[in-house]
Amino acid sequence: MRSTSRKYRRTASTGLALVLPLAALAACGGGGGTDASAEAGSGTGTISVWAHQGQKSEDAALQAAVKSFNSSQSKIKVELKLLPGNDYTKTITTTDASKLPDVLEFDGPTMANFVYNKKLAAVDDYVSAKTMDNATDASKSQGEIGDKHYGLGMYDSGLGIYGNKKLLDAAGVKYPTTLDDAWTVEEFTAALKALKAKDSDGKVLDVQEGNGFATEWGTYGFAPVVWSAGGALLKDGKAEGALDSPKSVSALKTLQSWKRYVDPNTDGNAFAKSRVALSWVGHWMYPTYGEALGDDLVVLPLPDFGNGPKTGQGSWAWGIGADTKNAKAAGAFMDYLLNDTNVAAMTKANGAPPATKTALAASELYQQGGPLQLFADQLAKPCGDSDITSSCVAVTRPVTAGYPTVTAKFGEALNSIYGGADPEDALSKAARAIDQDFSDNAGYEIP
Repeated sequence: MRSTSRKYRRTASTGLALVLPLAALAACGGGGGTDASAEAGSGTGTISVWAHQGQKSEDAALQAAVKSFNSSQSKIKVELKLLPGNDYTKTITTTDASKLPDVLEFDGPTMANFVYNKKLAAVDDYVSAKTMDNATDASKSQGEIGDKHYGLGMYDSGLGIYGNKKLLDAAGVKYPTTLDDAWTVEEFTAALKALKAKDSDGKVLDVQEGNGFATEWGTYGFAPVVWSAGGALLKDGKAEGALDSPKSVSALKTLQSWKRYVDPNTDGNAFAKSRVALSWVGHWMYPTYGEALGDDLVVLPLPDFGNGPKTGQGSWAWGIGADTKNAKAAGAFMDYLLNDTNVAAMTKANGAPPATKTALAASELYQQGGPLQLFADQLAKPCGDSDITSSCVAVTRPVTAGYPTVTAKFGEALNSIYGGADPEDALSKAARAIDQDFSDNAGYEIP
């Protein structure tokens, strides 16, 4: 991977785990039910906790939370183990459920697969009603299967377009400031053309090309194009007729046409150094961009392809191991971890939007009038993963045990389309492969 990806890998933990081998999950066996053997236990004693090793600031915030919890009471002792981020999902995947910890962190889209393979227990009976009620609706959407919740996050994520006000004004480009006045596709294309006319090489847009499109960045960053057009990755458990629908095909054909305006961003500084006026990326770039541009930085929604602007959402979450013998203690620790103090400390460390209502409302970055209010506004209009209407914005990636196949095949198709392939052919091929995999695995049904 390019050097830009290395930089992104340090910050991606605040939004999504781009480099984790999600596709490897699809090969897991033994699924098909949720007869997890979690036991409530006494609510006292020592419990084990696993987490991914993220940025140093994130690790420090988590370690401080564990230390504070252990010193705040004497009934429960938490033993924290940080595992290398690049191998984390693989480690959970290859570890027998009986060997997993009492509490574990996981990347949101992997949850359904872990439930399918009986590695996670529902948390509803073990976390407090206060904790559950305080979780944002978007965060709960990511962790919900049926009427049960298997994960709750400390933070969420969001996409947008960062703009360079100075360059936009110089090109005479009027830009949106709220979700209600998001650019249409035609307006966004016109803006690119106007910016190109004032740019020496005509490359005015960054789409984090260095991260690759056949990766989780491809799905997270550009599935919103499909959703915004009224398409879907899956509909009623099938990709054919959804992923390869005329609306999906048209949307990705438009995305393909914008490649002529894209700076390959090989040094990772295209936007920060004002080589481009627009950067299609997530909340995690705000610290870098804010420092580089100051008052010239503006935050804009993604273009509206006809079904309203959309964004990806979801991030790392916490759950209870299916074979724990002390779920009451695990739930008590999750309650503590998700309090305002710890969520505020973690989101200060990584810059992500808090996934609890009270911490989000108090966040200097995301509160009303804050520089990243747009991301909070988007998360306040969650779609879930299936009812994607024009009135909602934040879409959860498909909550299915077959998600690893969905994201792998969509990413492959997107990469081919970006490289010049026919969108209809590429999406039809991906849809057939996804449906075949689902058929081979009885639809990945979770009772």
